[in-house]
Amino acid sequence: MGEIRIKVELKNERDIFLYEEGKIKNGEVRMLIIDAMVDTGAVMLLLPQDIVEVLGLKIMDRLIVTLANDEKIELNVAGTLSLSICNRKMKTDCLVGPPRCEALVGQIILERLDLVLDPLKGSITPRPESPYLPSLKLK
Repeated sequence: MGEIRIKVELKNERDIFLYEEGKIKNGEVRMLIIDAMVDTGAVMLLLPQDIVEVLGLKIMDRLIVTLANDEKIELNVAGTLSLSICNRKMKTDCLVGPPRCEALVGQIILERLDLVLDPLKGSITPRPESPYLPSLKLK
């Protein structure tokens, strides 16, 4: 399968709350649109430390992560952020990678937003059976 890259809109969820409460202006909500690689072998969203800092996300936890080469490392978990891909939105946290590392979109994001990959076209789209809202299985 070839590499699939997508545009991801990221916003600081705490800033969104402050805006909705009238405590900050819309222009003060920290947000970025980034280019990320879809990684079906990854579970979570991974963002570089410098992007986490620009968004002003708080470190909430630490996890042990197993890399593709079976090496185990500890990474910070930061959040909360609002993420938008293909006009579908969700709130999530993220793993914090080294500065300027590759941003990765993992399976949790793909499943929650009900997105499908087309490796031949190198694209990602909402599932055709649920074009307007994500559809999740609970069985």
